[in-house]
Amino acid sequence: MKTTPDSSFAYSLHDVTCLFRKHFDRRAIRFDLTRAQWRALKSIRRREGLSQAELAELLEMEPIAIGRVLDRLVAAGFVERRADPNDRRRWCLHLTGRAHAVTDDMEVLASELRQEALVGVSQSDFDAFERVLSKIRSNLVAIESTNESSDS
Repeated sequence: MKTTPDSSFAYSLHDVTCLFRKHFDRRAIRFDLTRAQWRALKSIRRREGLSQAELAELLEMEPIAIGRVLDRLVAAGFVERRADPNDRRRWCLHLTGRAHAVTDDMEVLASELRQEALVGVSQSDFDAFERVLSKIRSNLVAIESTNESSDS
């Protein structure tokens, strides 16, 4: 596919992402958590037992920054650090019951926002959009892999 120099689908994707974040943040303000804390909770929910280092890499954050986020989440009773039985230097991250309740509410907010954002978008258009995004993602991953292998 050939695009024109002023074709700016990446800017449009960025704008849509920013709008999603803004609307989600407005709705989620009642939980008094930062976006970094939300992202951490959601990531831990998806991969209970991951390490602090794995979470930092997953969220593309520096280990010290993610450590501060986790310290606040532990102090607030949302996250537990448990010793890894196989590696004494590693802590596994787990959500508490309180965090599961909040992340359940978070999922409801996200689902409602997605439904509102997709008003007037047909299922076939959305399916095509997802296929295009998937192809763009795989192309970008391939570029990354090529760059990494040429750097070696």
